[in-house]
Amino acid sequence: MSDIVRAHIIVKGRVQGVGFRAHVEYHARQIDGLTGWVRNVGYDTVEAIAEGERSNVERLIEMMKQGPSMSRVDESTVEWEDVTGEFREFGVRRSG
Repeated sequence: MSDIVRAHIIVKGRVQGVGFRAHVEYHARQIDGLTGWVRNVGYDTVEAIAEGERSNVERLIEMMKQGPSMSRVDESTVEWEDVTGEFREFGVRRSG
């Protein structure tokens, strides 16, 4: 049985107006079996929820810490949560 996990990821820095959400969505959809969402929060924060195999979620976390080339991530946090299985795919959500 696979080790399925859920992570709540928050990154802060220059993450608005640099294609950060689209970058995360694109890469998340390339990772097999990864589901969840990404959205802007405020003017300097992006948050995401990701569910999938631990190694795949960890790949997404590392990618978000790097971000696209025009971004700058100053701070990141990850909270591990209980898996809900509520998502069917990975997408962008409206800003929160």
